[in-house]
This record gives sequence, C-alpha cells and structure tokens, in this order.
Amino acid sequence: MHTFGPRCSRTAGRLSAATLLATALLATAVPAGPAAAAELAPRVDLTVLVVDDGGGAVGAITSELKGSGVPYRTVRLADPARPVIDAAFLADTVDGRPRAKYQGVVLPDEAPSGLAAAERAALTAYEQKYAVPQVDAYTWAHPGVGLDYTSDGGRSGVMDGVRTDVTAAGKAGPFGYLDGPLTFEDNAPDIAESYGYAGRPREGYTSYLDLPTDDGGRASLVGQYAHDGRRELVVTFAYNQHQRQFRALARGIVEWLTQGVHLGRSRNYFSVHVDDVFAPDARWDTERNCTPGDLDCVGGDGEGTRPIRMTAADAEYAAQWQRTAGFTLDMVYNAGSGEEWKAEHGGSDPLTARLVADRAQYRWINHTYTHPFLGCVQDTSTVPWSCAKDAYGNTRYMSRAEIAAQIRDNHTWAVNRGIAVDRTELVTGEHSGLRTLPQQPADNPNLAGALSDTGVRWIASDNSREPRQRPVGPARTVPRHPMNVYYNVGTAAEMTDEYNWIYTSKEDGGSGVCETDPASTCLDEPLDVNTGYASYIVPQEARIALGHVIANDPRPHYVHQSNLAEDRLLYPVLDKVLADYRALFADNTPLVTPRQRDTGTELARRAAWDQALAEGRVTAYRIGSTVTVKAPAGVTAPVTAPEGTRKQQLLGSTAFGTPYAGARSAWTAPEALQSAVTLTLPPA
Repeated sequence: MHTFGPRCSRTAGRLSAATLLATALLATAVPAGPAAAAELAPRVDLTVLVVDDGGGAVGAITSELKGSGVPYRTVRLADPARPVIDAAFLADTVDGRPRAKYQGVVLPDEAPSGLAAAERAALTAYEQKYAVPQVDAYTWAHPGVGLDYTSDGGRSGVMDGVRTDVTAAGKAGPFGYLDGPLTFEDNAPDIAESYGYAGRPREGYTSYLDLPTDDGGRASLVGQYAHDGRRELVVTFAYNQHQRQFRALARGIVEWLTQGVHLGRSRNYFSVHVDDVFAPDARWDTERNCTPGDLDCVGGDGEGTRPIRMTAADAEYAAQWQRTAGFTLDMVYNAGSGEEWKAEHGGSDPLTARLVADRAQYRWINHTYTHPFLGCVQDTSTVPWSCAKDAYGNTRYMSRAEIAAQIRDNHTWAVNRGIAVDRTELVTGEHSGLRTLPQQPADNPNLAGALSDTGVRWIASDNSREPRQRPVGPARTVPRHPMNVYYNVGTAAEMTDEYNWIYTSKEDGGSGVCETDPASTCLDEPLDVNTGYASYIVPQEARIALGHVIANDPRPHYVHQSNLAEDRLLYPVLDKVLADYRALFADNTPLVTPRQRDTGTELARRAAWDQALAEGRVTAYRIGSTVTVKAPAGVTAPVTAPEGTRKQQLLGSTAFGTPYAGARSAWTAPEALQSAVTLTLPPA
C-alpha cells in the first residue's frame, strides 16, 4: 500500500510572482455560498455599541471611548426614533462572511428597563454567538450579576474616602497598569460624591476591585461575571467622567470591553512649561489687591516695588529637583529681558550664567526676546484697556517685522549660547498676537506672516480660553492648562492672599467675582495666609493637574519663573502630582512628557481621526487573529493591541507599536504599496 503526499515540483517553483498573485486573487474572488459562510470565522467590526440612558456612568464610559479614539455607536433609550435592537441591527453578512457589527456592548445595567424583552434577548443571543463582552455601567450587588446581596456580608453606602484594592486577578487582567490602592475621592466632606454596593462574589464571578468588610472578608465593586456563555463586567458604584476612581479604571474597562484589541490609544501625559525665564515678574500688592504695573491696577506703575526673579541658588535647586524627581521642566525664556536685567545690575547676572551652564538639563522654548504684547497696540488710558485706533478708525497692530524680530532675536541668543531650542515652537507673552477677548476678537493679522518668516509651526494658546487646536497661518495652536499658582507671587502668604481675594465673597473681604462668575465657586471662609497654601491650595491644584494627566490629555500645564523663586511654590504641587501618580500606577505606565511640538502633532492627529470617524470613512475589523484597518489617505490610525502583535509589511512583518500599560499601541498607517494596516495578533 502506498501513501501519497504532496509532490515536489521544480516546475511549480518556477511560476512567476504575477501568476501566483493572480491565482490567489481568483481564489478569493469566488463567492462563498450559505454553507461556506457558516463555516467561516466571523468578522467582528471594531466598534462599540453604547446603549445610553442619559446617566453619568454610561456618559463616563462614552467619554473614555471618545477621548481615546475608539469608534462607538450610541442608541439613546429616551429617543422615540431610536432603532430597534434586533438580530439584523447587531449582525449581518459581508462578502459571504458573517459579521458582528460590534465588538463590545455598554449597557446602563444588566437589564435596562428602556429595552424591550425582545431586545434584551437579541443582545443575549448576539453576545453568546460572537463572544462579545458586555459592560454593566452601574448596577447593585445581587445574584443576577454574580454577587451576594450587601446584607450577606457586603457593604453599601457612601464611598467617599474609602480605600479599595485591585485584586490579583485584576492586575493579571485588564487593570495590570495599576499598582497601589485606589482611594475614592472626597473633595467636599459635606457632600456625598459616590455611592456603592460591594458584594461577595458568587460562582462565575471574578473580582477585579474590592474592599475589606467588617467580618474580615472582601467584597467586590468591579468584576467579571461569566454565565450562560456570556461575560459581563459588573460595576457597582456610581461615578462620573471626572472622578479619579473612574479615570484610573477607565483604561481597563475599555481593554476588557474590547479584549485588548481596538482602535484608539491613550497615554498619561504631564509636561510643565515655566514661562518668563530670565525675566522678572511683578508682585501682588496685598493692600491694594492688585499688581502694580499691570494695566488693571489703578494708582501705581510698579516703580519702587520689588519684582520676583529667580536667583542662581533657585536655578541650582531646580536642576537638583529635576534629578531627584526624575522630571524635566520646559524653560520658556525671554533672553532680552535677562539682558536688560543684567545691564541694570552692573553687567552681572548669576541666574543667567547658572541656567546657561545647566542648559542641557532642561528643555527650552522661545517666549520672544522681551515679552511684548504682540497683538493690537494697547490704549491704557482706560481700565480695562482697549485697542488703539488710527485716524481712520482702524485697529493698530504690532507689525509683522516687529513680531518676527522678537522671535528671531530670542532664538539667535539661545543658539549662540549652545542652548538647544526648536525653531518650530513658540509661546508668545500672555499668548498675545492671538485673539484676546473682549478687546481683540481676532488674531493680529500680522502674526501669521511673522510665524511663516521665522519657521514657527506650533504656537501656544490658553486652554481656558481656546481649548481646541486651530490653525494660525502655517502654525497650529497648542492649548496649555494654566495652573493656579500665580505669576505675581513669591511667597505662600502672597499666594494665599490673592487666592482669598479671588475666591471669597465680598462679605468675607474678597472681590466677589466668585459670586458673579457662574464658572466659579466661593470658599466657605478665607484661608489662613500662613497655612492655607500648604493645607488647601497645594492639594487642590495637584488634584486638578492629576485629573488632566490621567484623562489622556496631552496639553501642557504652564506656570512662571516666579514660582521657582523665593518660597519656590511650584515644587509642593509637582511633588504631590508625581507622588500620587507613582503610588497608583505600575512601572509599565510611566508619565509621558511630550514637547510642545509633539503635543501639537498629537492633537492634530486626533482631530483628523475624529473627523474620519464622524464621516464614516474608517473600516476596521478582526477575523480570527488578523486585524485590518482602512482609513482615508493621509489619516493615521490609533490602534491598541496585545504584546506580541506583528504588523505586516510588504515582505515579512515587524513588531507593532510601542509598549504602554501592558499593551502595544501606535498611530499607524499602511506601508508603501499597501492599502490597509494588517496586524497579526499573538496566540491567545
């Protein structure tokens, strides 16, 4: 008896590449019949279905999907015209292959009352057939979600200030980027900020986040419930998109929901710009409650007051702090202001000498030579100031040549001293030149030309005024977060005094702005000027900054050189941000500190990606271990996948992306002669 195997043919080896390609195309062109379709591995589109009841929990998860670039479709339960969720809504057939339209499902809870029984049944069947996971955004502890009732050894109530822990299963699974305990926020002792139901796990439930109970056991707040051929991520505490406990868990919720394969990527960013380096800053007057020399401070031009400026000792401390903290500051410098200071002080400037000697320890950004206002010519005869007009009633602006000289002279000064500075990055004084409401509602028309003349491509803006990136001639804006560590204070007492003026009522001796500004709130009582900075302002500002960090927000924060002088007010805030971050996140999730140009590039990519998604021009799906992503030409796609994922090249493959938070991710596009990005996932 003979056994016949494949025959080795020399002739077959001589077939041309074109013949082989044509043969392959012919084979794939044959349509699959019904029987063949049933045997094919399904195509699962990389889109999430969000069933929205209008609650904060679903809104929070939606914000994480949107912010990281994950495509999703929302069905609003309150919308009378919403589609019916049935088998046809959830799945169909494409090119003879069964298609699951959604890779994950987000529901308000395990059985939303706004869904008909038939819709819930359709979702159950869909999830069973295609192994699609479901997140129950906020529910209570009960056997229907794999937990005992809280009365059976669990706990329910206000969660403010409660410490929780990521379990071993959570760290081995979707929350492997978290390291230390997660303590629920308690920002207002008199207000309940979060409520939860912690229950003991039953069979089929794997706890990811839990807390101790009074009898020495553990009860779960987040976990996976596997039952009936389905998997649910059960969350049993209330939250919104801004609370730290959600922000810390948001990445893991998305990773669990998408099984670690999805469009979109995120990082934890933190960059700090120190403006006005080499220049002095004016000082707050605690008697007049204004800053002499500022245009809105009536009765004084600042003459005779002592400005705030770093010393050589402050510069030495900054360099040492960076080494100890493992963090690099961006020095946003005004060289001409430093030269003026030097000329006024006997031709000597130890501060500049020290900073230049330590130049390689910092990153540097052009802040113009002498920090002038680059917008309209300011008429200071009134408070507030207005834009000066010419004889014909036209607004007078700083000229293109003057703006270009300010940029060019500052850059040249740095280059001549061996300071590495990127010509494409610029921060103008007070973000001037850009529109300044209400006085200057449009950009200085001469600004764009000056940016073109000097090669600027990234110009800073104030995020509190312009949070969205926009073009300015050849450049794009890079919004920056202002930190509430004021430019015009050198001591903690001065800082607290000004803070009290802004955030206390007139009855308490403040300006009363907090009472009239709908975006502000008043302090219950003025802070103690001797202790208020350390006890209240530092933790408040650190909390706000850390909230930006863990929200995938690449925008830099900005302060001023005065905050590194005298009482060195900035460091306690930065120390707390860094300490809180490192206590919570694992080593595989380091802080990312992008340069201004990198932040600008990131924001531009996100805008292009969001537009492509909104226009329905992105196609992405998974078939077995192969992921295919197609986007419009010129649009790079953000993709996240597990360790071990390979990107297919024209010949062979390469490791995909860069590691972060236990996964691999990148902005990616097809290689030359390719029409799509193709990834091969590692074995499960």
